[in-house]
Amino acid sequence: MNSGAIESRQFRRAMGKFATGVTIVSYVNEARPAAMTANAFMSLSMDPPMVLVAARNPSRFAGAVGAGQRIGISFLREEQEMLSRHFGGQPDLQLASPFRLDLAVPVIANALVQIVAKVHNVFPGGDHLIYTAEVERLEEADGRPLLFFSGKYKQLHALDPLECWKDHASLL
Repeated sequence: MNSGAIESRQFRRAMGKFATGVTIVSYVNEARPAAMTANAFMSLSMDPPMVLVAARNPSRFAGAVGAGQRIGISFLREEQEMLSRHFGGQPDLQLASPFRLDLAVPVIANALVQIVAKVHNVFPGGDHLIYTAEVERLEEADGRPLLFFSGKYKQLHALDPLECWKDHASLL
């Protein structure tokens, strides 16, 4: 166990071993849709329904979004990796707009989950800002999530639970 100062490269590598889903956090900036890829997302509260998102400070998002504003959060499907790359700093200039509006907030069309939330508070957290937001709208669909692990995109390969039980039962 490292008891001294933690090197940023080691910290980044270790945190990368925590598998996450991939979200696109969207907002309106100068009357146009804007977005960023984020995996620093989590549910925060069930009552009221709230979520938490962290954004690098400074970033365009941090400069444009504050308390009282609405944001969109879209959980990506495994076939939407190109959107994650596009909004994560590798823009595809040929990409058509992937947005649809919900309560005048851009969300990713055909995403696994689409959330519209109103920012409640913004807190400093090291080199990031932490946004807490109350969920106002929520839509979900079936599909497989896009995952991120150890600096790479991954796909979920799970067995059908009914098949798993059947396999174990046949061993008895």
